[in-house]
This record gives sequence, structure tokens and C-alpha cells, in this order.
Amino acid sequence: MTAPLQLTFVNFAKDSYIIVEGKRNADRFFIVRSGKVKLSKEVQIVAEEQGDILNPGDFFGVVSTMSGHSHIETAQALTDVTLISVLKDQFSQLIQSNAPVAMKIIMQFSKRMRYLDEALTRLTLKDTAAEENSSHLFNVAEYYVKKNQFSHALYAYLKYVKFCPNGENVTASKERMKKIAPYVKKPPKEFKSGEMSRTYSKDDIIFCEGEPGDELFIIQKGSVKIVKITENNEILLAVLKSGDIFGEMALLESKPRAAGAVAFEECHLMAVNRDNFQQMIKTQPQLIARLTTLLSERIWLLYKQLANTKIDDPLGRMFDLMQTHIEKKKLDFNEITSFSFDFGVKELVTMVGLSASDGLTYSRKLMETPGLQIINDKLYIKDVNEILRQNAYFRKMQQLEKSRNTKKPVL
Repeated sequence: MTAPLQLTFVNFAKDSYIIVEGKRNADRFFIVRSGKVKLSKEVQIVAEEQGDILNPGDFFGVVSTMSGHSHIETAQALTDVTLISVLKDQFSQLIQSNAPVAMKIIMQFSKRMRYLDEALTRLTLKDTAAEENSSHLFNVAEYYVKKNQFSHALYAYLKYVKFCPNGENVTASKERMKKIAPYVKKPPKEFKSGEMSRTYSKDDIIFCEGEPGDELFIIQKGSVKIVKITENNEILLAVLKSGDIFGEMALLESKPRAAGAVAFEECHLMAVNRDNFQQMIKTQPQLIARLTTLLSERIWLLYKQLANTKIDDPLGRMFDLMQTHIEKKKLDFNEITSFSFDFGVKELVTMVGLSASDGLTYSRKLMETPGLQIINDKLYIKDVNEILRQNAYFRKMQQLEKSRNTKKPVL
């Protein structure tokens, strides 16, 4: 029999700092019981849907606590406040004893992640065709036809006809399906609603971007790649493995899929639909805790990626991205000295969005960093603290420049 959940109440006086952006090793998050709390960030990334003033019932610090990463925001008491302190290890118990709180966290995370993902897509892919409607399925099908991936194309055409029965491309879709039918080696897999156990062969489509969805998936065996069709290219967003969860955005928000999922190898999945999701919060809290951790890790990385685009100096973006990569591994900077990156200078140049000519210039400057070497075409730093120092320097310079630009002239 598990012990009853015992939460701690903590008080902070007006103007006190509760959590500080950049601080590591967070072990708890907070729910506001009374008073008001203000959230702020060193770099204003995008307008927040939630706003930066928290009231009773709101929460903060969940992203850093559940992901195991540094804080992405600073929280300060606007009034005298009383907070409920929740340790990371208590989250599963909290879910079982208070399902509405769990749902509020997950739903807010889902909305925030979609919001940040769309912002990053606009900045990096320079394409707003992350279609929020099912008409995009026709574009996906057309792309796969051009690539001679006829099974994928058939799947997308079928879904387009199903979900856009009055769409302008229905006739064209039906004609194309007849033409490619002889070249389809195996028809798309179909599963009954509520069928939780799913098996997919290598390269099978699980779902397309733009397709309405009411299920999230848990990988029990194998791997899945998450892809996006943009500017007539298929962008690989991630390769997920056993234990990972995907497709939760469509389930939680009832919106079309923002990306597609394809079996990277034979995989066995568990499908969770809206009907049994609420029940799973009470019966399988460890699964909901895993989902919250996954969302926290994605939000943390999205914030870091978006903040990186706000750094003016290209060399500063390079050092910031290198620090983020180290933090992503959840390594303790106090316990490690050297670090081997899994990318080289050319890849780093691409990641920060530099042209070939600018990339060459800033690559030379980067390699002047003490202790930074190239080993087997990968970057290697003898002392990770040098990356921290460089990143802090460029951030400080940007703050000073911003301060000078915003300073009001004396009349």
C-alpha cells in the first residue's frame, strides 16, 4: 500500500525570487495556492498564450523539474504568496489523487509546445505550411508520388478523400489513385477503432501530417521516424525508440497532425485514444508521468532553440547551441571536463543558419577557442567550462547592446 501524498506549503514574501532562469538541478515544481507570481525570461522569445502573471491554481517550474534540465524562466512573487511544493518523485501520486491537476498540466503543455513548434518552424523552415487542416494531405500525396513512394501516396490520397469529401482535389486524388494502384506493393494498414495493439512493418505509414487524429502512440518495440513535408522536401524531425510517446498533440487538442510518422523499422505500438486516456490517468500514472516528462523535454529544447535564434552574433549562437547540446545530455558540468560533440563544424554552421561564406569566417573564429579541437570530423572541447564562459560573454554583450539601444536620450 502506497503512503498518502504529503505536499509541502511554502511562503515567499513580496518581490522574492522563487526560481531563477538558468539554475540547474531543479527537484520540485510549484502550484500557486494564494497570491500572484510573475514569470520572466532573459530573452523574450514569443508572446506567451498563458501570460506571465500566475494566479491561484496555476503552476510553474514543471518543465525544468520533469525534464531534469535548467530553468527556462525566472519566477518572482508579486505579492506575498503561498505555494504548494511538489517533488518530482511525488508526481505520479499527485496524478492519482488529483486527476484535474494532471490534465491541466498536460493540456497546457500540449498547447505551449504546438505554439513554440509553429514559431520555430516559421523562423527556421521559413514556411508556414505546417498545415492546420486536412487539405494538406493532398500536397503530401503529391510529394510522395514524385518520389515514387506509391504506398505512402495512396495512404495520403485516401485520407484526403475521406476527410475532405468536398475538397477541390477529390477528383484528381481518385484519378491518381487509379494510376498508381499497379505500383503499390502493399496497401496501407487499417486498424479498428479501440484496437490498442498495433504492428507496423518497416516504412509503413502510421499517420500523415494534416490527418485528423484521436490517438497517441507508445513505442513498445522498434523505432519510428517523425517527418514533415515542406518546400518539396521531407524533413526528418526525430527518430523515436522504445518507450517514447508520439502523436499526443492531436489527441489532446483535437487538431490535425502537425507531422507524419513512419515506421523506421518493424515496430509494435500501443494506441491510446480519448476514450481510455482519462481512465489511464488514474490507472497508469507512470504513463502520464512519462508523457509529462516527454512534453517537458520537448518544451525545454524548443525554448532553447528559439532563444538561440534571438542571439545576434553568429559566434554567440554557435557557443549557445554547443552548451544546449551538452545540457541536453543531462550531464553535470561540475563532474565532467572534456566533451565530444556528435557533430562537426560544418553541421554546426548549418544548425545556426549561416551561409557558406559566413560559415567559413565564423568557423575560423570558433576554432580559436582554447581547447577546442576537431577529432574524427567531430568537435571536441577539453574543458566544457570554456563553452560556458564564451556563451556567458556573448549573452552579456547582447544585454549591454540592448541596454544601450533602449536607453532614453537625455533632453
